[in-house]
Amino acid sequence: AGISLGCGSKEVRQFERSESGVPTLAFHGWRSGGVGVTVMIGVDPHKGSHTAVAIDGDEMQLAAGTVRATRRQVSELLSWAGRFEHRTWAIESAGGLGYLLARQLVAAGERVLDVPATLAARVRVLGAGRSNKNDSNDALSVAVAALRAPRLARVGRDEHSGVLRLLAKRNTDLGRARNRTACRLHALLAELVPGGISKEINARSAERLLASVEPVTPVQQARHDLAVEHLEDLRRFDEQMRASKTR
Repeated sequence: AGISLGCGSKEVRQFERSESGVPTLAFHGWRSGGVGVTVMIGVDPHKGSHTAVAIDGDEMQLAAGTVRATRRQVSELLSWAGRFEHRTWAIESAGGLGYLLARQLVAAGERVLDVPATLAARVRVLGAGRSNKNDSNDALSVAVAALRAPRLARVGRDEHSGVLRLLAKRNTDLGRARNRTACRLHALLAELVPGGISKEINARSAERLLASVEPVTPVQQARHDLAVEHLEDLRRFDEQMRASKTR
């Protein structure tokens, strides 16, 4: 599909201004890590597409474009940005929705900064006096935020710490899923036996309690069957959590 350039369009022209209204913390000739930045490219990432806006040190918009989120997204962005020899990329939420794009740009040898979504939103409101949210405006706000912020985290290559974060997140997600299942199981047991399980629920105690219940009505049978299913889910989560902790 290629990149869709917005230069000259009405949508782009409305963002061409020299001052964002943001308190200036850095000036023309802004430097980061000893590298002079001539062009800052802000990117508003989405699941289906990414919108980029390039500005100079005076916040003048130089170009804008959108690429679809495909395997060619990086090559298309680099081709579009090739006119700017000295450039820095600013990705909104480079640790979230913009994670893959940010790492791909770093792997291609590009300099990439992580711009928190809250900072970009603050710039947008200060610049327009209102939250006029759309992709081009968001990308422009990201670029201005990166240009003016005194310190932003630079995105690096994935290392062992990234692996540990993924494993830790997996373990946390499993724990939350197990807690939800345990709560649902306990609620069903309390509807089958007065008081349910008085202590912290686990698979063994739930199994013993279910074995002592003899459903009489169709409703009780349905509750019993659902409780058995949740018990199986609980056992599966317990096994997955044990496996997760041994990695």
